[in-house]
Amino acid sequence: MGTPFTLLADSPLLLLAVLLALGAAVGHVRVLGVRLGPSAVLFAALAVSAWAAATGVDLEVPEVIGTFGLVLFTYTVGVVAGTHFFASLRRGWPTLLLVAVGLAVLGGIAVLGGRLLGLGLDTVAGAYAGALTNTPALAAASARAADPAAPTVGYSITYLGGVVVMLLAAAWALRRPGALPRRAEIGHVTVRVEVDEPLTVAALAAEHHGRVGVSRLKHAHAVAPTVVPAGDEVIGRNDLVTVVGPRDLLDAVASRLGHVSSHDIVADRRDLDFRRVTLSSKPLVGHTVGELDLGGRFGATVSRVRRGDVDLVAHDTFVLAMGDRLRVIAPRARMAEVGRYLGDSDRGLSDINVGGLALGLAVGLLLGLVHVPTPGGGFTVGSAAGTLLAGLVFGRLGRVGPVITSMSHGAAQSLSALGMVTFLAYAGVRAGRSIADALSSDVGWRVAVLGVLLTASAAAGLLLALRVLRKASWLEVAGSVAGAQTQPAILAYVEDRTGYDTRVGVAYALVYPVAMITKIVVAQVLAGL
Repeated sequence: MGTPFTLLADSPLLLLAVLLALGAAVGHVRVLGVRLGPSAVLFAALAVSAWAAATGVDLEVPEVIGTFGLVLFTYTVGVVAGTHFFASLRRGWPTLLLVAVGLAVLGGIAVLGGRLLGLGLDTVAGAYAGALTNTPALAAASARAADPAAPTVGYSITYLGGVVVMLLAAAWALRRPGALPRRAEIGHVTVRVEVDEPLTVAALAAEHHGRVGVSRLKHAHAVAPTVVPAGDEVIGRNDLVTVVGPRDLLDAVASRLGHVSSHDIVADRRDLDFRRVTLSSKPLVGHTVGELDLGGRFGATVSRVRRGDVDLVAHDTFVLAMGDRLRVIAPRARMAEVGRYLGDSDRGLSDINVGGLALGLAVGLLLGLVHVPTPGGGFTVGSAAGTLLAGLVFGRLGRVGPVITSMSHGAAQSLSALGMVTFLAYAGVRAGRSIADALSSDVGWRVAVLGVLLTASAAAGLLLALRVLRKASWLEVAGSVAGAQTQPAILAYVEDRTGYDTRVGVAYALVYPVAMITKIVVAQVLAGL
């Protein structure tokens, strides 16, 4: 069996391609109803690398390839989550506190468990880093340890269990009843207004926190022309209005205003037409719906935005990304002008935006070099955390001066998947080379027991705290578990199961930075005791 492994050892790119193909095949296999998806690449790489090592062949995916895959993955996760992250941060700080305290307490459990198992604290620090699958924490522990090799032994033995146990925890969360609810479907209803007090279009939207909008208005009676209302347009008694929003909210809005009308002013396209238009005009990307000024330019409006496979209600402060598909309502004679203004090219659906991507990666990598001082020497932020933070900010801004920093949902998802599987192949090969020797050492079983204890404790604590104390949905819990574990394989699995639901990326990005920093600090403390 040495010849095939020798060939793979001599050709790292061939090795990477074989591992990706093997992982893709294994990822479709269901075990107890669970499909590993992209995370199967990690386990395929572990198995192939360990098998090759047993035959005396050392396989290796170059570190620069693995690091590039990692930063590509973390940056695009940040770009997609950025539009929602900062709103979540305002109400999500208790979750950050829970994660930080929980990881610190886990450090105490590691010390007690290590002493009971007769392990040195240097090894315990590595086991802590491996059980929580955090390589920067291992680096911090090795730099502080009296025996720099001891943390590496602990890390290599516990890393695989850290992935498997936490992956099972995320899978369990996603299999809870209601864990994968259908996203509220966006629809519309035409309402006959029966209230006497005057109400503006903007005030109606504000009453429902921007979840609804008014796309059409016909004053007084059915023979009046149908118009696109401005925000200050007054809705009066006997008017017909078309309200757009989640279907589970439309009945309440109709009752608030009057009753559902038998007149369908949406189907009547004599005055106003509607169609989907793809935003592909680069000067408009990163601007808000209000800044497009469709009303002032064309007497038109945007009622909803389709991003990826999700429909969202449009509002004036909604930041647009390349490839967004806008539901435009405009006078029939001006619809073609609106299309030309927005671009309406399918290239927008897949435009990678190389300039913005390169700028974001560069800023993120520079952030990763920032040194954070702590007792015992401190640590650098790291390329993964740096690019994630840069992606969040750039995704939220949409553009920096003339440079577009957002990208289409489809392009971001494709780059994220490519980066993720590339990193998983690298990480699996790296861990697989030493896992057999580590497990067969005299402390192997004791370190393995400690690792499972730590990962299981972390999983149970996270599930309990996030679900019971924070009342988070199971979908958010699964994303937070991946973020608290700082583990791309778990995020890969959760996103695959949930169809790349934005809420997963937001939950992951919310806890990832604080989890990363806490683990590094705790590992340093353990190694220095």
